[in-house]
Amino acid sequence: MDDLFLKKCSDCGGSTSYKTISQKFEREGMRISISGIKAIVCENCGEIYFPPGGADKLTAAANSMFELAKVENQHKGLIKAGIG
Repeated sequence: MDDLFLKKCSDCGGSTSYKTISQKFEREGMRISISGIKAIVCENCGEIYFPPGGADKLTAAANSMFELAKVENQHKGLIKAGIG
């Protein structure tokens, strides 16, 4: 990720840093968790930023997991996946 991408949080003005995070999603009673996501996070308020296209890729991965859960009849519980 480009170090010039984001230096200050647009919400609170706090400092940001690169971190590896996990995100949880819920849809129609199904929950999934994707870990190993590289993002820029505000040290002060926790706001999360992705490089251009990053949020779209994460959404596509979550949508794929929800579709797989439907096909495999895994409608309950938490489904986890890791990136990287």
